[in-house]
Amino acid sequence: MSNDLTFYLVAAIAVLFVGMAKGGMGEALALMGVPILSLVTSPVEAAALLLPILIVMDGVSLWAWRRDNDRRTLLMMLPGALVGIAIGWITAAQVPRDALRLIIGAITVGFVLRYAFTLWRARQGVQAKARGHSWPLAALLGLGAGYGSFVAHSGGPFFQIYGLPLRLPPRAYTGAIVRFFAILNVVKILPYAALGQLNTTNLTTSVTLFPLAALATFTGSLIVKRMKPSIFYPFMYIMAFIAGLKLLMDGFLAMTLISGT
Repeated sequence: MSNDLTFYLVAAIAVLFVGMAKGGMGEALALMGVPILSLVTSPVEAAALLLPILIVMDGVSLWAWRRDNDRRTLLMMLPGALVGIAIGWITAAQVPRDALRLIIGAITVGFVLRYAFTLWRARQGVQAKARGHSWPLAALLGLGAGYGSFVAHSGGPFFQIYGLPLRLPPRAYTGAIVRFFAILNVVKILPYAALGQLNTTNLTTSVTLFPLAALATFTGSLIVKRMKPSIFYPFMYIMAFIAGLKLLMDGFLAMTLISGT
């Protein structure tokens, strides 16, 4: 791995994006981390470098949102997510990651387009009510979040599909999603280690980026805390839409390249 200025400049940009996302600014920014870092190193090494940094970011996020949470949403999503991680671990060698990204992207884009349709209907005088909690839906989307997070680092859209229509207070929603993925990242350490995905040789490089990771995460949390609900929810849906398009594009291009070889 390169230790020159170019590497650290690119790595700093990647960490800034992921840190702002971890602070609460949406999945789209987080999805940019590995692709940006892959400009100066391999995708596998990029993911290995980011793992310790993600754990530091989770710590900062938990502190920043320590007073905010929606316990019911968290408790309803977690059981399915833990099952999803277990399935991801068991099937790690057989998982079609590119196809999974394509599917998650399509589901997310469809979800946001449905939201756009409800906004259009609202302008016609038809108001949509906030959706209530549902154990079956929470279990299904929780499983998707855990599985997607484990095999493709893309579980965020599933949480958004469940959580955004609840129309929780923005701080409660953000506190819940921060806790949800912090728990998942800790749970993933053991199976990742068992699968040999933790690259300890990159730890020194990761440590040098810890201060920037903490600063970016804290900055993201400050921005989100100052958002009014009328700004927060449209912003979150836009970020979800961008994330869905990114996953669609990544999955489609990768599968096209594979079919062309």
